[in-house]
Amino acid sequence: MFRQSGIPKRLIPCTVALGAFSFTMDALPGTPQIQNIIPTTFFKTTTWAAPWLGLIGSLFVLGCGLAYIESRRRAAQTRGEGYGINLQNEPEAFEAEKLPNPWIALAPLVVVGVANFALTHLILRAYGATHEITLGGKPIVTQVPVVAAIWAVEGALLLGILTVFVFAWRPVLAKFADGSKAAVAGALLASLNTASEYGSGGVIALLPGFALIAELLRSIPNPLINEAITVTVLAGITGSASGGMSIALAAMSDTFIAAAEAAQMPLEVLHRIASMASGGMDTLPHNGAVITLLAVTGLTHKVAYKDIFAITLIKTTAVFVVIGVYYLTGLY
Repeated sequence: MFRQSGIPKRLIPCTVALGAFSFTMDALPGTPQIQNIIPTTFFKTTTWAAPWLGLIGSLFVLGCGLAYIESRRRAAQTRGEGYGINLQNEPEAFEAEKLPNPWIALAPLVVVGVANFALTHLILRAYGATHEITLGGKPIVTQVPVVAAIWAVEGALLLGILTVFVFAWRPVLAKFADGSKAAVAGALLASLNTASEYGSGGVIALLPGFALIAELLRSIPNPLINEAITVTVLAGITGSASGGMSIALAAMSDTFIAAAEAAQMPLEVLHRIASMASGGMDTLPHNGAVITLLAVTGLTHKVAYKDIFAITLIKTTAVFVVIGVYYLTGLY
């Protein structure tokens, strides 16, 4: 589409970043991303926590992000800059062929969203607060509120996959071998990039300087601002949204909860702020998703990263906009 429209290819990464790892990753209520699931295990919330704050943050990021990318496109058009030449990793030319009904194409996504919402409530009703099972003569007790969100997302994704097979089993089977190869290669590339950055972040977290930074962050008095800055700083240091948030919440979730309870603040608000903050400064140049995105598109940091960073700044700003909305209106 970019090639046919004469839009510079260097704007593809920032466009993908806006759609893939900004508001859809952690702000939209019910999103099945790991960044929206991790807080549930600390705050005993669900992936639908603070839906109004999530929607407001999503609209802010989407609106500002689209306005920025459109301004960059217009500037390139004014200069007479086209798609580009001598580019790498170019896709095959699109061949006009019969496309599925758009409603059928959207059906799996709708199924995932609806099933996630339904299972989030049904699992808690079915199992209660705890569930006990005996294995090898020893009882194993599961705290259901801690894992309910994970179970709900896994069930919803399985139903989404089944929906694809129901409506498109013939093309799926016809291209299963080639599709599986591409899927495995893509999964390994993303996994290894992210794992290497997560491991690097884990090493950084053990350094004395990291402990000093964490201790300084504790001194911020406001619980939401404290949480937002702590999570986004640690995500930036580790180069991983999930890694930075996991480290921050593992070390300081009790402090955040105590401060929230003292201020009579719902834990759902803590969940949404932590989730959104994790997807802020995590996308620094050493982030695994950024490296993977540039590798897939055949571009370099020098060519495309500055526009990705602009989306990062918008996403980081959105966290503090949402905090302001909560304090002004009490809406969550």
